Amino acid sequence: MTTNAQAPELLRQEILAAARREGEAIIRRAQEEASAMLAQAAAEASRVRQERLNQAQAEAARRAELILATVPVEVQALRAAQVEALLESVRDAVRQRLLAREGFSYRQAIITLAAEAIGRMTGRAFVVQVSRADWTELGDSLAVEIQRSVGATSEGITVSVETAGGEDGVIVRDATGHQVWDNRLLARLDRLWPELRRQVAVQLGLVATGSQEGHRV
Repeated sequence: MTTNAQAPELLRQEILAAARREGEAIIRRAQEEASAMLAQAAAEASRVRQERLNQAQAEAARRAELILATVPVEVQALRAAQVEALLESVRDAVRQRLLAREGFSYRQAIITLAAEAIGRMTGRAFVVQVSRADWTELGDSLAVEIQRSVGATSEGITVSVETAGGEDGVIVRDATGHQVWDNRLLARLDRLWPELRRQVAVQLGLVATGSQEGHRV
């Protein structure tokens, strides 16, 4: 009787023990699965992080290469701009000296400019146009002096006065007006500047001697 009376209690205890064991097993499996999932997530996160890091490094390297590739071009452009600015300053200085008639005899320059223009033209009679200020300053003998400088290449030279102001220098026409040579100082500078520019650049060491910088006009 005693044994039969204890049977339900023993069965209950066995069931509880089995339930505890099963619960513990379930918990262990859950913990193991959670640990595995956490490890897998950590590995995936590490892989993604490394992949993004590699991509960022590759993009940084690509951008660095692009920047470095532009450096020589930018340096060359900067140097060219500096050279151009320096040459323009030389041109401005020459222009100012011409306008100030500094460092040369203006009367002789007028005679030489007229004679040079006549020497480049065909014909035997020419008209030399000067500004009103130059006519007042240089006087009536200018035509005779130009004729003397030209010599036998001309039969007659007439000096005309520009009616409205005028720039320093001369404009020469043949008797028919078909040939015109503008030898005013600033026009001549503009015409000769490409070759002068090249020579100045070579002398200052801004370009190599064999460079094609500028051209003759």
